[in-house]
Amino acid sequence: MLGEQIIKGMAVTARNFFGSYVSKERLTTVQYPEEHLAQKNNSRQFPMLVFDGDPEKGLRCVACTICEKECPPQCIYIVKSKDKKPDYKGQPQLYPAVFDIDISVCMSCSICVEVCPFESIKMNTEFELSTDDRFEDLLLHKQDLARPNEYYRKLHPEDAKESDAALAVEKAKAEAKAKAAAEAKVAAEAKAKAAAAAPLNPVVAPAAKPAPTPAVAPTPAK
Repeated sequence: MLGEQIIKGMAVTARNFFGSYVSKERLTTVQYPEEHLAQKNNSRQFPMLVFDGDPEKGLRCVACTICEKECPPQCIYIVKSKDKKPDYKGQPQLYPAVFDIDISVCMSCSICVEVCPFESIKMNTEFELSTDDRFEDLLLHKQDLARPNEYYRKLHPEDAKESDAALAVEKAKAEAKAKAAAEAKVAAEAKAKAAAAAPLNPVVAPAAKPAPTPAVAPTPAK
């Protein structure tokens, strides 16, 4: 029949149109911006920096600049600090004195997340970032990018669980290594103290060899 597929398509459209008035399952739109649809677990917009506890001291980033080098549009700018601070493992590490991302250039490819070895940069789901200044307002600084780990757990619970597990393993390894080093140091100090407290053995001079007896010439017979 000529036009049969068109009629079927119109029937589907009409069913969904009229059904949206009586069934929420067929209501595919919401009254934005008053209402928001829940974000999917794998949705992503722009990068963010994850921190634990304090937003400055707990920042996971160590300014290794891998993400800056691997970023295809080159929208990440990092300046390393001149001093160090303890990281999540308690080891002194550098940190980013400056960490900027130009989201007007960012393509949300998530490559920076894949190459980060410290689980510090993740993808945010915020998309309401419109502004009338296309330069300064779209250049996000470190304080704008910082988000607590609890926030990341709410956005991507499955990925956050894997990230926390990986960090826990690395922290346990670092603690075990530090404990072994401390025990070895204590043992070495105890051994040194014991050696210092032990009395010195007196040096005994070797006994002098007896002088050889002079040979007596035999008396001639008379």
